[in-house]
Amino acid sequence: MIHAAALHASLDDGALSIAPLAEAHREGLRAACAADPAIWDIYPVSMLGDAFDPAFDAMRGTPNRLAFAILDGRAVAGCASFWPDAANAVVEIGGTYLAPAWRGGSFNRRIKTLMLDRAFGLGVRRVEFRVDTRNMRSCRAVEKLGAKLDGVLRRNRVTWTGYVRDTAVYSLIAGEWR
Repeated sequence: MIHAAALHASLDDGALSIAPLAEAHREGLRAACAADPAIWDIYPVSMLGDAFDPAFDAMRGTPNRLAFAILDGRAVAGCASFWPDAANAVVEIGGTYLAPAWRGGSFNRRIKTLMLDRAFGLGVRRVEFRVDTRNMRSCRAVEKLGAKLDGVLRRNRVTWTGYVRDTAVYSLIAGEWR
């Protein structure tokens, strides 16, 4: 059985840390999200302008969503979440956003490594990633982790823009990691 409290504890790798999303992260995340307004068209929800506060509150208040702030030193670089399915020992990692200054290089890989190590270390047998098929950068990043494409859920989610997206579902099984 996966214990949410253990899954939702802080993680760190040098200056990179992942902390449970808190009110103290609101303004830093607002600024990080505003750094790339164009990207929000391929996200299920917007975190820009007037949409930011309701989206931030929903991240913190959605049952079964364990939201994190991604920090580089004291700067908020973005966010990510776990969605645990404790009964099946499955966790989805998603809702990841990184401001442009932290994209590329090894930063995202380090974040996902921390999250995957935590999940598999707690007995998770499968980690899933669900990515809008238009977001090729995220699809490639998940594939670089060793995740396998399980399939595409066609026209399964209506985004905040009204677009009905196709969702690529990837997975990593415990024995495939590391």
